[in-house]
Amino acid sequence: MNLKMLTTGAISLAMITGSALAGGSTGTSALDDPAKMSPFFTDAGMKTMKSEAEFKAAWMTMKEEDRAAMMKECGDEAIAKAHDNFCKMTKQLGGAN
Repeated sequence: MNLKMLTTGAISLAMITGSALAGGSTGTSALDDPAKMSPFFTDAGMKTMKSEAEFKAAWMTMKEEDRAAMMKECGDEAIAKAHDNFCKMTKQLGGAN
């Protein structure tokens, strides 16, 4: 089970990173970090987001600087496109400030 999770995460990370780099972004996005993003998804492949209440609970348990970094990255058009649903949810929680 762990090998499958790691493999799926690595593949997802490679795909997301490739998309971000193709969009002209440099560096690695915190939104591509499976350790930071997995609390917001129901599956290891990070395709299905948790409910709004579960998302908010996970969001509020994060450090303020991690939330700020993620909100900043959602402001980047290429990154936001790759993480559309996640960024929409952060904005609903007040991340658009």
